[in-house]
Amino acid sequence: MPEGDTVWRAARDLHQALAGAVLVRTDLRVPRFATADLTGRRTLEVLARGKHLLARIEGGVTLHSHLRMDGAWRLYANGERWRGGPSHQIRAILSTAERTAVGYRLPVLELLPTGEEETAVGHLGPDLLGPDWDPGEALRRLLADPARPLGEALLDQRNLAGIGNVYKCELCFLLRVTPWLPMGELPAPERLPELAKKLLEANKARAARITTGSARPDRRQWVYGRSPRPCLRCGTPVRKADQGPPAEPRVTYWCPRCQSGPAPG
Repeated sequence: MPEGDTVWRAARDLHQALAGAVLVRTDLRVPRFATADLTGRRTLEVLARGKHLLARIEGGVTLHSHLRMDGAWRLYANGERWRGGPSHQIRAILSTAERTAVGYRLPVLELLPTGEEETAVGHLGPDLLGPDWDPGEALRRLLADPARPLGEALLDQRNLAGIGNVYKCELCFLLRVTPWLPMGELPAPERLPELAKKLLEANKARAARITTGSARPDRRQWVYGRSPRPCLRCGTPVRKADQGPPAEPRVTYWCPRCQSGPAPG
């Protein structure tokens, strides 16, 4: 699932390509909005709200999309071959006189009045990369359920918006606790929002996500994706296990030596 920094970059790129330009072609390939035509309107701005993308369009309309597990927006110069996937995976096309934005495999795509955006994103907690970022409020929400495992609390976008499975695993490693530690038992919990903000800010403009400080492809993350290779800090084999509800488990990575707290058997 894309993390908040990935969505932030997508919003930045879409904004640079579309904002201020008149749409000369629009095609929304979802049944509910298949007949909608935004041709002739200008895109005012494109912004990220957590993992949601909001394209505000002239006339008080917002195109709301969410990438979920494998959705993506791709940008092309007009006349350039589209390479983001087969045509049956295309859910949205927005073209100006110079650029075309194509949305692939978008599980959420809807038009809504700009004044009603809160119906789509109002449930989100403070956005780590947004103007509403409030570390105190994020911490309050995280601690509201002290028995909840830390990893699950981090992935709950109602607590703070923008953390996905990669940052969940990396944050827990940097805090030296397992993702199964109850939130209320986290030592110095006030460090968590600060550290999460620091990681996403450092990576928001990078093509390759780095949490270790090393740009080497095999050393960019401390534990995520490393099982059963050795921990970069202590050499112990990194472990992995599913975490979360059975309908939506996340493969979770941790070092059994560097990280204290409960873990699956």
